[in-house]
Amino acid sequence: MEIINELKTSIPEPVKTILRSVRNILMKKYSSELAFWKGRYKAEKGVFKNSQYRRLMLAMAQEHNDEFLRGKIVADFGCGPKVSLVWARSASLRIGIDVLADLYSDEFTENIISHGMIYLKCSEKVIPLPSEFVDVMFTLNAMDHVNSFSDMCSEIIRVLKPGGEFIGSFALEEPATPCEPQKLNEEIIRENLLNSFQVQSFRVTNQGPKGDEYAPFFQDHLHYDQGNKGFLWVRGKKKSA
Repeated sequence: MEIINELKTSIPEPVKTILRSVRNILMKKYSSELAFWKGRYKAEKGVFKNSQYRRLMLAMAQEHNDEFLRGKIVADFGCGPKVSLVWARSASLRIGIDVLADLYSDEFTENIISHGMIYLKCSEKVIPLPSEFVDVMFTLNAMDHVNSFSDMCSEIIRVLKPGGEFIGSFALEEPATPCEPQKLNEEIIRENLLNSFQVQSFRVTNQGPKGDEYAPFFQDHLHYDQGNKGFLWVRGKKKSA
């Protein structure tokens, strides 16, 4: 307690003001995101629906089934509480990484403990996994939610094994909001993330109609107008050092 009191008195007031501002922004962001999932939980009558993830994530990977994950450690960054990797049954280990993982456990306990998946809380700067641990890392429109895009890209690269695969979906040119502070484009994503990968698949398109935003990928009608809202789907292997 004495140490805490000493820290409080030793920190200059302008610094305290900045720290309070940052804390308040993050708390608002987290509470808004949790409120979204509470709304989905209520709408889905207490059992999260997750059947859509198989079709979507296999399409991102351009695979027909989960055999390419057999025996591998698979993770999903920004997973949410809906067991996004429920379909990846051939994996040896499924890890959901999310800054709100502990809150999901408190709010949706019965769902979380029944998912057959490890939920791991990360911070805005660190994924608490050993370096070169993960074989395949998914992320589905979560990277615009992070506070520091460059930091989290570095962490994704760090935890992937050399030759490990990254399979991601990114929302492009979405205006920044308190919950989604990053406005992403192809250049930013290449510079911070993809330059560390041998890119095997790179697909970009305008958003589809509301309620079916990914339709162009499934219809194979890919067209992107630079500067417009769109999606990037990418798959690549981490380069060896």
